[in-house]
Amino acid sequence: MREFSLFVGGMGCRRCVREVTARLRDVPGVETVSANPGNCMVRLSGSMELEDVLAAFTGTNYRPELEGTGRGDSGGTAAGKSTP
Repeated sequence: MREFSLFVGGMGCRRCVREVTARLRDVPGVETVSANPGNCMVRLSGSMELEDVLAAFTGTNYRPELEGTGRGDSGGTAAGKSTP
């Protein structure tokens, strides 16, 4: 099982939390989504692919950044940047 932690700037109100979590729940392989508007963090677990998670934010004003705390992530690189 993979776990990702994302910093999602601008996710500070209930409406934003609902929008972000709804988008992420629709990503294939996502089993759990937990959002904390206090620190703008979202934790995901499941068999999802990072590319699919990031694609869920396409067309939004949210710019997620991957935190390096989970198994199966790319070590904390910012979302949208390629790794060597």
